[in-house]
This record gives sequence, structure tokens and C-alpha cells, in this order.
Amino acid sequence: MARRVFAAFAVLMMGLPLLPVPDFWITQSIYIGLYTLVVLGLVLLTGVAGLISFGQAAFVGIGAYTAAYLATQTALPPLATLAIGLGLAAGAAFVLGAITLRMSGHYLPLATIAWGLALNYTMANLEWLGKYDGILGIPAMSLFGVDLGTGRGLHPLVWAIALLAALALIRLLDSRPGRAIRALKSGSTMAEAMGISTFRYKLTAFVLAALLAALSGWLFAHFQRSVSPAPFAIGKGIEYLFMAVLGGIGHVWGAFLGAGVVRVVEDQLQVLLPRLIGTSGNFETIVFGIVLVAVLKYAPEGLWSFVGRWRPTSRRVRDWEGVTPLARRDKPAGGQRLLEVDAVRKQFGGLVAVNDVSFAVDAAQIVALIGPNGAGKSTTFNLVTGVLPLTAGAVRWRGQSIGGLPSRAIARLGISRTFQHVKMIPEMTVLENVALGGYGRTRAGVAQAVLRLDRAEERRLFAEAEAQLARVGMAEQVHELAGNLPLGSQRLMEIARALASDPALLLLDEPAAGLRHHEKQALATVLRQLKGEGMSLLLVEHDMDFVMGLADRVVVMEFGTRLMEGTPAEVQASPAVRAAYLGTEH
Repeated sequence: MARRVFAAFAVLMMGLPLLPVPDFWITQSIYIGLYTLVVLGLVLLTGVAGLISFGQAAFVGIGAYTAAYLATQTALPPLATLAIGLGLAAGAAFVLGAITLRMSGHYLPLATIAWGLALNYTMANLEWLGKYDGILGIPAMSLFGVDLGTGRGLHPLVWAIALLAALALIRLLDSRPGRAIRALKSGSTMAEAMGISTFRYKLTAFVLAALLAALSGWLFAHFQRSVSPAPFAIGKGIEYLFMAVLGGIGHVWGAFLGAGVVRVVEDQLQVLLPRLIGTSGNFETIVFGIVLVAVLKYAPEGLWSFVGRWRPTSRRVRDWEGVTPLARRDKPAGGQRLLEVDAVRKQFGGLVAVNDVSFAVDAAQIVALIGPNGAGKSTTFNLVTGVLPLTAGAVRWRGQSIGGLPSRAIARLGISRTFQHVKMIPEMTVLENVALGGYGRTRAGVAQAVLRLDRAEERRLFAEAEAQLARVGMAEQVHELAGNLPLGSQRLMEIARALASDPALLLLDEPAAGLRHHEKQALATVLRQLKGEGMSLLLVEHDMDFVMGLADRVVVMEFGTRLMEGTPAEVQASPAVRAAYLGTEH
């Protein structure tokens, strides 16, 4: 269904110049196509990756000024000027992204405003770029000896590029790197624990958005046949973001809708408002401000959310039957020392959250970490997995020191985990969330995803994800949106995601919380099966019946220190443990 709609839309837009429509319509349609390219970049950068940028108009300016200068000063063909413009935009985006993308909260948007203003003022003050007058007399687009002009001839090229960009973005989001980018919006902790370099993918999204903006600028220069700094000012960057929000910031097709609505309505308001008010001025800006507030209040998902209600729900085609399984790591021999936690300490200012705690985990062993609330169990987990840096002590994995390594590096060694508070991507299906766990076992990149050269690897990955879901009893929920699951099912999904990485050591932070009795029994069966297959487990849990019937060794913590370690029977018989839990030895 979606393919037929896309094909029909593509045929209509590509064939529009052949229809008996006014030239004004063609001009408006070209502008919509140009704006859509920039907004598609914002869908990826802001809607999907969660990185707000007000400076995309500056990248449009880089593409436009490069095309204008080279077209008027050299004999380079348009495709050569495009390649140079994209190269300059990518280089600028890489440098700016490397500096600003490490910022968080409101600092990142403020930084994009700063460099957006800086780039725009640079364009406006360089003599060889014409200063505020810009560059005039840009020749019309000519490709392979065909003069496309600035109207009906250029229209198919603009829309072919816009439609191909949308198709490429759809393909990217449905891939290994696409899922990694989608994970950015939920924070870095979970993604890094799956072996994903979050900064790398932030930079990737930033550069791709800049390339789409520069591509729009290249087309804009040949369409307008002149460039000046005004269309690339910070106000235009805000307008692009407005288009994205209005159409649906998280939806690819929302970019077309937002760009189309803003362009058409803006043009009509410029005619109607002066007649109604009786004076001229940029009153459409006031109207758009009111509309933006209304959209944020009543339709935060944008106008495309209303269209999406009428679209049939699509399910991923199950085409992975009988594929070659993903490669598995060699499991260590039983009894081999895997993890050593040696006098680890974590201080937050004057608070000592973990105080010289030591324990070890051997191959094919289940070790439980228990203690009252606030004992430091989850903090210890975060020290082991690199989420928090050590204040003192050491963590060794198979004899190798891993203290100080980032989470993603530790994950690639064969250590996977779940979280005390479930971390997932609610907008993705259960199957896609679990497939994210297999990130480190696959290799496809952005180019392979866009060109669809990753399909064989994707089928193997989804076969693995489905197998792990079946392992935890969720085979019937693979196509559900993760955000629609009850808490117990979300925890099981997290375990399946951790298992998809094929770990040698699995860290489970309160895995039985929120599960019903029969679900806990099923989970215990799964964990015993994992142990029988040679996997080691380290778990934090408050359900003592669950722990005592499952663990080989139990480490008891109290106030950040290790109270004792022993077998379940020894721990249950300890007066000190009863005092820690009940406040008395009797």
C-alpha cells in the first residue's frame, strides 16, 4: 500500500510540469521541494535523534554560495560545484558537530544559533561573495547538455532529488545505523550499553542533515539565479524547524506536508492579511507563531499524525526463515574466573555510595547482589559496566582491566545488561528493540543501508531477535510497539535484547520486578537454561524467594559496603543479614 502511494505521488510531482497548470504553481512546487530537503534533515536530526538545530539555513547558504561563486567565476559543470559544495558543508558540519554535539540540554540549541549567526555574517561580509548584495547572474542549470532553465525544466530534478532523499531516509531508519540513531533520543546509557558509539551517530546525523541542506542550497542558487545572505539567516533556520514541527517532526512524510503547508499559507497570508488589516507588514509571522503554539498544544506530533490515523498498520515481512544464524562468541569453560570486582569505590562529593566492595563471578555461575534499598547495588552495576567511572579499585574481565573503559567497549567484550528502570525506544516494535541488542554482531553502515545492501544481514539479525523473544516467552508480541507493553513484558523484552548481544556475562538489574508469579517461574527457568549453556549471570533482586532458588553465590551489601558473601543457605542463616533487612537480629 505504502509503495503504491509513494509511486503515485512521485509520478504526480514528476509529471506536474506536463500538466496545464500555471507557472506560479510550478514555482511554488519547486520551493516546496527545496524546503522539504532541508526539513528532511531536521526530521533525522531533531525528530529522530533528538538534537535541536536552529542553524540549518547556514548549511543551505554554504551550498548556495559555493554553487553561485563557482558557476560565475569558473567553468566547472554543475555536478562539480555540487560535489565541492557538499564537501564544504560536510567539513563545516564535522568541525561544528565535533565541538557542539558534546553539549546537552539548552546549550546545544544555543550553540546552533551562535554558529548559524556566525556563518551568515561571514557570508554577508566577504568582499568576494558580494557582501550584502550577494552574487548575481548565476547561469541556469544545465546537465549533460540539457538546459533545465528555472521553471518547468528544473522542477523534475528538484522533486526527483527530494523523493530520493525521502526514500534514502526511510531506508536508513529501517537499518542497523538507523536504529542506533533512533536510540539517541532516549539518552546515551542504553545505547552505549548495546555497544553503540552515541557521539559517532550524533555526528553522522548532523553531517547528513547538513548535506541535505547544502543540496537544497545548490538547487536554490540555480533556481533563483542569484544569492544573498538574507535567505540563510537565523530566521530562516527557525522557519525550517517550524515546518518540521508543523508537519510532524518524527515523520519523513511530515517534511513534505510541513513544507507545503507553510509555503502555500505564507504566500496566501501575504496577500490576504494586508487587505484585512488595511496596512502592509510581515503579519504572517504573527499568525505562524499562534499556529505553532496551537500545534504544540493540540497536535504535538504534527499534522502528519492526523494523516497517520488513516494509514493501515504495517508489519515487518517475516522473511528470515532458514537464514544462517549470526556468529556466536566462544563461551568460557566452566569454573574459569570471568569477572573480578576488586575493592571498588564510588564517591559523589562527600557521599560514598560504594565503599571498597569486592566479589567475583566464575563461568557458568549465577551470583546475586542483594541488600536493602540504597545499599549501592545498582551503582556497583554501573561501575562494572562503565556507566560510572571508578573512584578507586579495579574491575577485571578475564584478567584484563576494564575500569575506565566506556560502556560500549565493555559491551563488545561480552558483558550485557538490563536496567533497574526499563530503558527502551517506545516508538519501535518489540522486535526492533531486541534487534538493537545485536548491534555489535553486525557491521552494515549508512551507505549499505541506503543502497539496501544490508538486507541479508538484517534478516539474520531479526531471526536472532525473534529467537531471543521466543526464549523469554514473547514470541506472540514481536510486532507490538514497545511503549504499549506492560512493565513485566518490558522487562522480559530488555532481557531478550541483552541476550541478542550473545554475552558471556549477563547483568540483570531487578529482572523479576513487575512480573507475576508464573512469569517469575518462567524467567527462572530461562536463567537456569542460560547457565546450563555456559553463560554467567550477575543479578540484583529484591525477591528473596526468586534469588535463593536460583543463585549459586549471594553477595549482601549494606550502606555501600559488602556485608557478607556465601551460599543462599549461609546468607539466609546469617543474623547480620536479618538485621540489615529487618533492623534487628531477632
